[in-house]
Amino acid sequence: MKKINVAILDMNEGMPNQGMRCIRNLLDNLKNNNVINLEWEEFEVRKELQIPSLDYDIYISSGGPGSPLSSLGSAWEIAYFKWLGMVDQWNKNPNNPNKKFVFLICHSFQLACRYFEIGEVIKRKSTAFGVFPIHMLNHQGKTDPIFNGLADPFYGVDSRDYQVIQTNKQRVHEMGGEVLCIEKERPHIDLERAVMAIRFNPYMVGTQFHPEADAQGMSMYLKREDKKQTVIENHGLVKWTSMLDQLNDPDKISLTNKYVLPNFLMQSIKSITNPFSLS
Repeated sequence: MKKINVAILDMNEGMPNQGMRCIRNLLDNLKNNNVINLEWEEFEVRKELQIPSLDYDIYISSGGPGSPLSSLGSAWEIAYFKWLGMVDQWNKNPNNPNKKFVFLICHSFQLACRYFEIGEVIKRKSTAFGVFPIHMLNHQGKTDPIFNGLADPFYGVDSRDYQVIQTNKQRVHEMGGEVLCIEKERPHIDLERAVMAIRFNPYMVGTQFHPEADAQGMSMYLKREDKKQTVIENHGLVKWTSMLDQLNDPDKISLTNKYVLPNFLMQSIKSITNPFSLS
């Protein structure tokens, strides 16, 4: 059985988070439940300047704290963008049948939109924090394999102060990609809706929400007294209660966790074991 090597790019800059735990759990479940020879290694990008080589089959680049704009010109961002470019060039080379598959989450997604110049990254007027509906864009979103098993709209965990808007759809199409999803409609607010998922090309996809979030773990996390008080102080008791209610809804976060990243991983593994399945 072919071994599948996964690189996890940790963008959390050493700060404690739930995202990395969720990613590890998803990989563990995939390996154990599907009897896949799967191994992974983690790289601390922002603090330790660790960047994976092109020796891996699949790359998952996490979300992270802080501004996706303030890192402009930093050593770690230069190294990260060099890695993105190397992966992109590898996949564009017809002499490389074994493509590299990439999933970008939140902060990583925003950085990639800057790198490929396909959208404007700006600060939001207020923090997006909670469980929100995400709307697929007609044919593009509804037929993309990472959303197999989900309804329209589906629900995602959102935690960000920045957003990608004004996507250059022509540029996305030139790259071989599609804009897949946008955030919830707010008719009473005269603001453009942010993009929530883009397929950059057949091998690279990203989401501005957190598909790795698991309901049980997130609920336990929010019930911790320190986290509970932080959420209440910043967003109010109603938001804290609402998040718990929505996390416990089996048709919301549990479904997103069950399908999005696992769909990406299974599709990638299928292509790696049969390199011409996406050609």
